[in-house]
Amino acid sequence: MKKAGMWCKAVLAGVAAVAVAVPFAAQAQQYKGEILHPMMVTRTGPFATASTGVTAGQQDYYTLVNMAGGIDGYKIVWEECEFEYKVPRALECYERYKGKWKMVYPNSTPAIFALAERVTKDEVLAINLAGGRSDSSDGETFPYLAPVIANFWAQATSTIAYIGQLEGGMDKLKGKKIAYIHLDNDYGRQPFPMFDELAKKYGFEWKSWALSWPALEQSAAWVDIARRYRADYVVGWLYGQSCAVPYTEIAKVGYPMNKYIGSLWCGTEDDVGPAGPLAKDTVTANFHGVGKDFPVIKEIEAKVYKAGKGNADPARVGSVAYNRGVITGIIIVEAMRNGLKAKGAPLDGKKVRDGYRMIKLDDARLKQLGATGLMPNLVFSEKYHGGMDSQLFQKWDGTKFTTISKWIPPDQAMVQAKIDDSAKAFREQTKAAPAK
Repeated sequence: MKKAGMWCKAVLAGVAAVAVAVPFAAQAQQYKGEILHPMMVTRTGPFATASTGVTAGQQDYYTLVNMAGGIDGYKIVWEECEFEYKVPRALECYERYKGKWKMVYPNSTPAIFALAERVTKDEVLAINLAGGRSDSSDGETFPYLAPVIANFWAQATSTIAYIGQLEGGMDKLKGKKIAYIHLDNDYGRQPFPMFDELAKKYGFEWKSWALSWPALEQSAAWVDIARRYRADYVVGWLYGQSCAVPYTEIAKVGYPMNKYIGSLWCGTEDDVGPAGPLAKDTVTANFHGVGKDFPVIKEIEAKVYKAGKGNADPARVGSVAYNRGVITGIIIVEAMRNGLKAKGAPLDGKKVRDGYRMIKLDDARLKQLGATGLMPNLVFSEKYHGGMDSQLFQKWDGTKFTTISKWIPPDQAMVQAKIDDSAKAFREQTKAAPAK
């Protein structure tokens, strides 16, 4: 594991160098027609590995947009607020920029839950791609929350569908034991209701192993899963450095690697790289393209990095986390662009929320953006804030991820029914009517 340690140090050193080397706040004064875009970031702590790639991808996309004249002539100027994936610090970051937010993206489901009441009162949309509140797919009940892509309930059902494919059909799941090892927070607990429904429908048994933050000690859980429970499959719902821990534990207890499936938030090079050869052949979920073979990624390399304006180690460009950040940047910029066109400057939270609801990333628009194949088609509205999307599954060969499945859709009927029930319960609990 010596190489893994060296790899971690190299990544963290690169993260620190990037954090110091990007003085955008100092450059902000030279811009005319600015859009201030505060960013909550996690650059330190046990969850900083992949999150730094997501942040860099966003910032490189904003730089590319700025180099092309900005959003209809308005330059994006961002300022970072470090919160270390900690809820109290996320709340501090939000209050620090209160009145200045256009859109909030903490890349943290616990932060989304904690911020929900504040952003709704302040009329600022909080998004969390492939995360957040699954029931916030209902834009009428949750007008200022959005899961955007593949909410957790959709992820849970398509993950079980993938296991069903491995078994030769969903009927073959009857009598199987599925272990679920997860962070013990709002992120890790989201799939529970879907696993309950799926277990009833297909006759399998499931049991959860909750890990307290930061989930770096997993030995006892893996002994229990492999030797006492004797799970047929294990689904891991971890994040950051905790994603790399199972590979060591799997080797210790002799559990079959091909029976362990990581969530899409454990499916980055930053997660599996530190485990070295122990991670070979691991399978994780994903929701987008990987690599550099997309026009927008090539353009970022050719223009942003060639000009010395990149926000990451160039080696990270095209990685899973980095591409996820570019996708996030595209969505945020589209919301701002639509808001400017429909409502005019200056932008505020409600205008950008309305712009988000106008997003139509169809084949034609994705081609214009150079994002064909990088991300799925996305169309939002007042009623639909996203989240009912498919996943694919990928295998790590020791150096890169290779896609090994077709797109696997969620159980639409099951997920929608749960969204409807949860949204109704929320309205009754808060005495709130569907908002606009």
